[in-house]
Amino acid sequence: MSNKIYEEPLLYIEVEKSEIPWLKIFPNATVKEWSDCDTSTRERLFEVMLIVEKQMRAYYQPEKINIASFGNYVPQLHIHVMARFQEDSYYPESMWGVKQRDAKLTLPSFEGFLSALHKALS
Repeated sequence: MSNKIYEEPLLYIEVEKSEIPWLKIFPNATVKEWSDCDTSTRERLFEVMLIVEKQMRAYYQPEKINIASFGNYVPQLHIHVMARFQEDSYYPESMWGVKQRDAKLTLPSFEGFLSALHKALS
């Protein structure tokens, strides 16, 4: 089963299975680093990252948005965009950090967010 929720000629978006809203944006071209991207791909990745961030902020009202781009395990360039909440299991640590508590989150439906995101991306 694919975690892909959106695709266009230059990029696609996947969902990271998590307790928090967490998306990953990948270029369709196989590239390892930002400097390997052509200008149009690089610009579109940033544009989509900002759209995802704004939609997460508007829909989920998180404490903070975390954005990360590294690829030590997955060498394909990608951007993580995560909505963070004081009640999530790891806050204020990163999602790769030390668990702080059991999450106590009640979030609106992911389907509603996905609908809003698709509208914003079209």
